[in-house]
Amino acid sequence: MEHDMEREARERAARRDRAVRAAVEQGLLGPDAAVVGLLDVVGIQRAAADLRAAFDAVTAPGTPVLHAFAVKATPLVPVVRLLHEAGIGAEVASPGELALARAAGVPPARTVLDSPAKTRAELREALALGIAVNADNPQELDRLDALVGSAPTRSPLGLRVNPQIGAGTIGATSTATRTSKFGVALRDEGARAWVVRAYTERPWLTRLHAHTGSQGVPLSLLGRGVAEAYALAEEINAAAGRRQVDTIDIGGGLPVNLASEGTTPSYAQYARLLAGEVPGLFDGRYGLVTEFGRSLLAKQGTVVARVEYAKSAGGRRIAVTHAGVQVATRTVYAPGTWPLRIAAYDATGRPKTGPEVEQDIAGPACFSGDLLAEGRALPPLEQGDYAAALDTGAYYFAHHYAYNSLARPGIHGYAPVGDGGMVFATVREAQTVAEVVAESGGAHASALTTLRTPASR
Repeated sequence: MEHDMEREARERAARRDRAVRAAVEQGLLGPDAAVVGLLDVVGIQRAAADLRAAFDAVTAPGTPVLHAFAVKATPLVPVVRLLHEAGIGAEVASPGELALARAAGVPPARTVLDSPAKTRAELREALALGIAVNADNPQELDRLDALVGSAPTRSPLGLRVNPQIGAGTIGATSTATRTSKFGVALRDEGARAWVVRAYTERPWLTRLHAHTGSQGVPLSLLGRGVAEAYALAEEINAAAGRRQVDTIDIGGGLPVNLASEGTTPSYAQYARLLAGEVPGLFDGRYGLVTEFGRSLLAKQGTVVARVEYAKSAGGRRIAVTHAGVQVATRTVYAPGTWPLRIAAYDATGRPKTGPEVEQDIAGPACFSGDLLAEGRALPPLEQGDYAAALDTGAYYFAHHYAYNSLARPGIHGYAPVGDGGMVFATVREAQTVAEVVAESGGAHASALTTLRTPASR
């Protein structure tokens, strides 16, 4: 298994190198296309297959299992469609994400709606479509009471709970803390008894959802969160005297290794850990839902930017590129928490080799902290070369941040063909300057100057 993972990592790196070179040769990168996002289609398909195989290996035959992609990780319709065709559903947390999933062809029966702030209209739409819904809190459950009572629905309905078991190394991605905004806080006074009673009083409440966190959360803590959810399901079913909870949604959250090419931890490691610690979850008595996002896409994405200028300051080399805060917001604002690997390519798109020197990889935004990497040892990047930020397939270039009104870059998927060839497909068109103006109120240029307040009359 370890040898397979090492081989897969080498193959992924080789595909990426070929894709960068082909992107330059085919004009997707160059003076007129200075930054682009690239997605590895083969890598995405293999990640989906690895996820399914890992849980199939530990789950009793015939168990209903839905692996739902957390659309927020990479909210691009072609990505959601590719995963759908690979057997992966969709977990959505807003009307926009639901619309993306529907545009990608994901059926309602393979869609899960999570959000801590669902409106009545959102709930009504989900129930009409038959989409699974995880209520976040008692007030939302009251809304569901009214909606379920007013019209029949095919939607599986559940409740999200917070086991309050602590945080990982990144507070912002830890969702099972004492004061987390998500779910019903199980250890608060009277909360657990209320949850049990809520289920016994509602025959239609049949799912239970818990999610401990994502990046920075160790497998041991993720496993503990799943164990807490399983124990609560057993308690509810015992109190109800029937199989009230029939499905447990364990969320996602598998962290991604950002330090090297390797895919660690793997889905297989996580599934085996859960099977060892919570064997009853996999014996066929409960359906299973997962909601992985970053772990499916991060390793499959690369943002590549042309070096516009190479300069130095204070004895430090600086490569000024077209990729910065607009495509790597987390890294720029929290570099210690979200470091990225950087790869250097020459002007033809080939990997650069030779002695390494410390250099900063700077972005185009007008503030001094707009850096993809600081003091990074790389072969010297020169004007016209390319810098690639690796592991950016999730929560990076698909989530544009319009600082300085920088345009959204184009995104292309790539796949090998023939003997060393590479083909591309457009996932998202590059944004034009005219579209930037339109998004920024260009059609309403005189709106404020023509507004007349009582004081100005």
